[in-house]
Amino acid sequence: MRRSEGTEGARSGRPAGRGRHGIAGAAALLGAAALVVSALPAQALAAPPAPDPTGIVPGKGTSTPSLVDGIREQATAGGSAADAARGHLAAKKNRYRIADPGRDLRPVQTVATGGHETVRLQQKHRGIDVLGGQYVVRMEKKDGKRVVTGTSGKYFTGLTADTTPQVAEDTAVRRAVTATAQRLAHGRLAKGDKGAKGDKAAAKLTGTARGLVVLPRGAGVLTHHVTVRGTDPATGAPVLHEVYVDAKAGYPVLQYSGIKTFGGATPQSAPAPKAAAATTAKAATTAKAADGDAGARHPGVAGSGVKYDGTTVELGLFFDTARGEYVMTDHSRMWDTSKNVLSTWDARGKDVSEVSGRWPDGIKEFGSPTPGFGKDATEAGAVDAHWAAGKVYDYYRKVHGRDGLDGRGSTVNSLVGVTLFGGPYVNAFWDGEKMVYGAGDEKHYRTLSADLDVVGHEMTHGVVEHSANLVYAGQSGALNEALADYFGNAIAVDAAGIRMDDPDAGLMGGNLCRDKAPRQCAFRDLNDGASTSKNFLGVAFGTDNGGVHLNSTIFSGALWDMREDLGRTLADKIVYKALTEYMTPLDGFTEGREAVLAAARALGVQGKDMNTVKRSFNAHGIVPNWEQALGVDTDVLSAKLNTADSGTGAGGGWWVTSRSNDDGTEAYSVWAGRTDGSGSAKLVSPNDGRYHANPATDGKTVVWTAYSPAGVEVLSRPLAGGPTKKLYGNPDVTPAGVRVEGNVVAFETMDVFGARHVGYLRTGDKQPTWVDGGGTDVGTASPSLSHGRLAYAKVYPDGDTYRSGVEVLDLASGTRTLMKQLGTPEAIGRTAITGKHVFWLADEVVDQGQVAVRRANLDGTGTVDLSPEQGENALHASDLTASDDAVTVTAELPDSAYRNETLAKLWQFAADGSGGRARVSCNRGEQVAPAAAGGRQVVWIDGTTGTTDLVTRTRPAGRCG
Repeated sequence: MRRSEGTEGARSGRPAGRGRHGIAGAAALLGAAALVVSALPAQALAAPPAPDPTGIVPGKGTSTPSLVDGIREQATAGGSAADAARGHLAAKKNRYRIADPGRDLRPVQTVATGGHETVRLQQKHRGIDVLGGQYVVRMEKKDGKRVVTGTSGKYFTGLTADTTPQVAEDTAVRRAVTATAQRLAHGRLAKGDKGAKGDKAAAKLTGTARGLVVLPRGAGVLTHHVTVRGTDPATGAPVLHEVYVDAKAGYPVLQYSGIKTFGGATPQSAPAPKAAAATTAKAATTAKAADGDAGARHPGVAGSGVKYDGTTVELGLFFDTARGEYVMTDHSRMWDTSKNVLSTWDARGKDVSEVSGRWPDGIKEFGSPTPGFGKDATEAGAVDAHWAAGKVYDYYRKVHGRDGLDGRGSTVNSLVGVTLFGGPYVNAFWDGEKMVYGAGDEKHYRTLSADLDVVGHEMTHGVVEHSANLVYAGQSGALNEALADYFGNAIAVDAAGIRMDDPDAGLMGGNLCRDKAPRQCAFRDLNDGASTSKNFLGVAFGTDNGGVHLNSTIFSGALWDMREDLGRTLADKIVYKALTEYMTPLDGFTEGREAVLAAARALGVQGKDMNTVKRSFNAHGIVPNWEQALGVDTDVLSAKLNTADSGTGAGGGWWVTSRSNDDGTEAYSVWAGRTDGSGSAKLVSPNDGRYHANPATDGKTVVWTAYSPAGVEVLSRPLAGGPTKKLYGNPDVTPAGVRVEGNVVAFETMDVFGARHVGYLRTGDKQPTWVDGGGTDVGTASPSLSHGRLAYAKVYPDGDTYRSGVEVLDLASGTRTLMKQLGTPEAIGRTAITGKHVFWLADEVVDQGQVAVRRANLDGTGTVDLSPEQGENALHASDLTASDDAVTVTAELPDSAYRNETLAKLWQFAADGSGGRARVSCNRGEQVAPAAAGGRQVVWIDGTTGTTDLVTRTRPAGRCG
């Protein structure tokens, strides 16, 4: 049910809802279990179950428990394990509150180990999959009889949403592609983004509909799941975004990247095509043809090579008669099971965009004329990769009885030597089919395969994917990373014989250093002694997928402590059992703790040892209800917005922002309030099922974009009240960046090909006036309005080339003034105009993403950089807002590691360039979507408290230590 203006929230004069901008933006959609912030919204719960003698951990916002432990109950249904599991849930309806397990739970996996069976069941709502809704039933089977020993997971009992879509599938695909293109653009207009031609973001992206999915938010949100693939036009990195588009209004309510990397800043990937699997199985097929006797000895041979550390190691090889050489294909390990192989491929010279989610043309397994591989294979990282893949396979099989990453002896492929634009690529990733290792660089980092913990980390992502399949976003994504780190580290320290009390035992990637000590170039330290829930950082999904690396050491640190104190053998068995038998896709830190404790009990751990397990989590702050607000130095204007990818506006003493309701099931509404915090907030937009987002105001009028099945429209309404007016709508383009001053409204549009144009409307205009004519050779974006002038970024032809610049249009006279640049920008970021100056972000140098913060007089003269693009303190800036007194920039400082100090923060400069720069706020967490409110006051969305709050400060906080 949609809230009307007559609800309690509206009557009380305050927004009635929780809030999120995009700080781990799906927390409100999927619940705190999965993501960075806020508890699962309350649902319509059934009456409390009758007393039950079992050990039960209640679920959050559901009548179904998240964990049932310590039971031994006869399974009443015969047949398959899945039938028995669903029969148990049906027989114990008072405990589980699952109305019809046979209808609403679909079997997805049954794993039988010895006499134990683990059944995973996918929740469906009215026949449609529920994202992350998975329930696990654990049983013991003996003499044909089954006993249920426990259950765990997420089953959402409050789902009542209608499942009839109102948005067509092709519309959802277009909206998803456009949303991804907008996110990749980061507000920048590059030289390629010109009119309807050129090298544009959306033109490099394609969307594939995956079907309807219900997001478990409140009563449920019906969405179209769309996978967007392609290439990032700015970086060349491959793109894989999972986008969920509201099927009632067409708004992209959730999107995140699907690749799982060792480091933080990532490329993105898609699953490899089936053709790749056929190619990689070539050697195995040849071997079977050569020797059809399943009991015969495998056709592989033992070879050798030298690792980066100088150690000579044995390698499993195969003699390829067609090539006349020995190749890195190991038949020995899986010959007695699946007969699949471990192969290591030479991908040197291949760009990361060529290998992610696809099988690159022309690559071969590393080969040698003799079984002894030489220096070339060592320096390429091939010897380390091949040896390490075998070590990781052996660990899982010998220690945990697991045959390969999927548990069924799947082929293990490793691609080594990948570059980024032919230059250094210091990262590694699992793309759902294979491991890919960057070549490193010539100065500091060896190839990424040169450290066993990196290989163990990436291969463990495959294990996680084929067991708990933890959603790779926010808190569940951080848990995914934590488990990959834990097992990668465990395998490496054991293989090297390193004691757990060694100061460097917890380092991840320490052996990658060429010229430094391990601690100087390690990516993470699981024994850093500082990662606790108090250090949890709320960030947007555009940043590290909602903190999957930023926050992972909170949980992996607890597991590492447990291993040090409890002993490696028992600790590893506990964590593996928790992963494969207890955890489910939306588990977060609290559920992860409960899973580990339950697994320990199942393995007979008690007394002192059980206290050790609990103490490890307590020491890292992972206790029930650990999510609590941290101290802030800001004033809250509107708490818990419960929205994703929607910004803020300010002007004339008023702020505006979008909000949803308490459980996040409502389409967004626009609210407004006074920037001094006085009075009550007021509802501006109608509650009509459309998503009302990205508002702006001049203190008299509010303008915003509204998403509906028919298209995206620009709407307006006076702050004093009155009818809502439609200003613009076109089903073929998506408007964004709306601005208002007096009787002028400006905005930009993007079509499905990525072409961008700025237009403006005066009162009474039926159609916009396009500042660039709306043609094919000029592109414009990022409009800003002030004192009757409109500023915007512009890409325009200049002879045989194109240039990027900033132009100012005097709306009264029609005079256009191109701002003088200090160099030749490749791209222009956000613009802001005041009564005195024009400000913008300029990117002139191919670097790591730094940009200049630039200012000019209104006549185009006096161009200076308030913050240069190059130098020690250059900023990675993405947004900008200005008043006559100050310009405020959303930016990061360059750093080799993710940490609080290098998240997006607000930096402020005096408009006249005096006094240097200062931090607007010293809050932890990400700070985004700033809006200048006059003087030095700024309104923005802050993620410090673990939710997204609209906050303000009237003056900068200073240097922040």
